Amino acid sequence: MKRQRINPNELNLKDKVVYINRVAKVVKGGRRFSFSALVVVGNEAGIVGVGKGKAAEVPDAIRKAIEKAKKNLISFPLKDTTIPHRVEYKYGATKIVINPAPKGTGIIAGGPARAVFEVAGVQDIVAKVLGSHNPFNSVKATIGALKTLKEPSSVTKLRAKPSDIETSEENQTVSEEEKTL
Repeated sequence: MKRQRINPNELNLKDKVVYINRVAKVVKGGRRFSFSALVVVGNEAGIVGVGKGKAAEVPDAIRKAIEKAKKNLISFPLKDTTIPHRVEYKYGATKIVINPAPKGTGIIAGGPARAVFEVAGVQDIVAKVLGSHNPFNSVKATIGALKTLKEPSSVTKLRAKPSDIETSEENQTVSEEEKTL
């Protein structure tokens, strides 16, 4: 199943910097420093993306990360202010467990996962990151978990047996025939 590409120009996207890392490359003359930035973008209504940018200066790294995040947008179903069902997802050594929460709970999650939920528009959720707490893997695990969310109506169609659907249609036609008699 190929996913649809989301046009970022049609959306009002909000970005949030999750992590900035200074990296050094050792060369003959000493160390060369550069920066990597991890950024999440979202429209606060069920669309979110993540990007990583590297540059010699921090603003350039952030700008590159935002551009990449806009190219990697995904959409997921929301149920009011939370998610439809519980999800466990593993990415590398990081595992995330996200649970829906009642209205008014807020976002109960660690740093990188919290940033993803804030820009994605999830207001009530309980999440726990297990294993590695690397921000890059935590964000990727959170995005992966949101990708696996299913719409409740599509799940009921998958769970219904074909024989149940046929019998329910037959019962409806029989009841209509009985009404005419």
